[in-house]
Amino acid sequence: MVTTGAAVVDRFGLQLTVVLFLSVVVVTLFTALLTAPQRDEISEFYLGDRTMTPLRNGLAMCGDYLSAATLLGSTGLVALTGYDGLLYLGGTAIAWMMVLLLIAEPLRNAGKYTLGDTLALRLPRSQRPVRLALAVCTLVITTLYLVAQLVGSVALLTQFTGEPSAATRTLCVVVIGTVVIVYAAIGGMPGATFIQIVKAVMLISGVTVTAVMVLNHFDWNVNALLGAAADNSGTGTRFLEPGLRYGASTTSKLDFFSLQLAIVLGLAALPHVMMRLLAPRKTAVLRSSVVWAMGLVSLVCLAAGILGLGAAAIVGSDTIAETDRKGDAAVLLLAHALGGGVLTALLSCLAFVTLLAVAAGLTLAAASSLAHDLYGEVIRKGRAKETEELAVARLAAAVIGILGILLALVSWGANTATLAFLAFAIAASAILPTLVYTLFWRRFTAQGALLSLCGGLVSSVLLVVFSPVVSSTPASLYPDTDFAWFPLQNPGIVSIPAGFLLGWLGSVLSRREVPEIYDDFEVRTLVGAE
Repeated sequence: MVTTGAAVVDRFGLQLTVVLFLSVVVVTLFTALLTAPQRDEISEFYLGDRTMTPLRNGLAMCGDYLSAATLLGSTGLVALTGYDGLLYLGGTAIAWMMVLLLIAEPLRNAGKYTLGDTLALRLPRSQRPVRLALAVCTLVITTLYLVAQLVGSVALLTQFTGEPSAATRTLCVVVIGTVVIVYAAIGGMPGATFIQIVKAVMLISGVTVTAVMVLNHFDWNVNALLGAAADNSGTGTRFLEPGLRYGASTTSKLDFFSLQLAIVLGLAALPHVMMRLLAPRKTAVLRSSVVWAMGLVSLVCLAAGILGLGAAAIVGSDTIAETDRKGDAAVLLLAHALGGGVLTALLSCLAFVTLLAVAAGLTLAAASSLAHDLYGEVIRKGRAKETEELAVARLAAAVIGILGILLALVSWGANTATLAFLAFAIAASAILPTLVYTLFWRRFTAQGALLSLCGGLVSSVLLVVFSPVVSSTPASLYPDTDFAWFPLQNPGIVSIPAGFLLGWLGSVLSRREVPEIYDDFEVRTLVGAE
């Protein structure tokens, strides 16, 4: 195994990983084809099997949310920054409480296939422009997140081959992207659900078993684990104190708060997560499903924290940083130290499957919004036949998948975390204010929805463009130029309040909707409609 360059997996590990990954892909693709909608019913393509048990729904929700960043990036963050990395994982687990307590039940009661249906029910007189704005926001969010997954596949490949050639990068992205298109375009929600459940079971099992191996390595003595992690971190006891990454200055503290705000609030507004909330037929099943998802995500975050501490204690933070300065190699180095090539291959395969599953869910969410909201309701004005809309949805999945592949090849060197965090910020700044006002504010109007959607999207993107992410620092996209006047890398602390403010301002300055519409809508959010 190589530990001084980029590659951290030996030839045997690479071969075993490829065999395992191809086996999972073949089985899941075959099953996705078997479970694909057979009757050309658009509801089955969008929502899948609505009679699934809470546990299966919870596993699918968990699979939709947890990406390879949780397995690789979060573990590496803990291994390199200790306390600050653990604090970051805490925000990921808390985000599901926002979904359970505020969004899940009223959204499921009022929704149909997409959030656009909920907005149309609440704002029927101006639904087409609102659906159009929502489709644009959905496309931007899902594309950013999809590109992050595809670029992440190249970053993961680097752990095997070192810096890959252009041909290798292209092959990796095209293969992953093609499989994603097949899952989304042919399998629809049933196919995506199956791969999400398989991925969630594999992820939960893999990280839990590895975390148990770490604890067993230290005789189940947590103090011994923490002490060894601090001793081998290169920073001593500071490893277990705040400030290594996010608390060094006021700016970094604000940046961390902005990031956590986007994660906690953005989860409830991610398009592929909202589609999953609409799937259960009964409210009680949805409620139990979200509780399962919250518990499973918290378990994975706890295990990721243990893996990060174990990587620092057993491998050493300096060795991890020398191999990969971002820390993405931490879990693979830990796996090799604990279980050799077999465990490394298993976790590597798990990371690839995780990328694949999340990308499939994102592609399906984008295709559904384009086919149902944009084509079915805006262009065809609700007159499209189900078979026609289904054909457009499958075509849209292929187009979005190809677009994601092309963008990933162009921006393969981009920071995947930045792309993902921007997607969260846009969701929290544009879609969440619109969703909250729609569900809970009687005075909300179509103009408020348009200002919230467009303003949240534009403010998030502009703040990132004029931030250190793009210019002014050695790690920026353009390090030799400086036009960064916004000091934070994460825009949520400004763009989220801006989205809510614009939604309020647009509503109070425009003509009120018919009061009876909200009365009927409120009843539906409380009791639902089968």
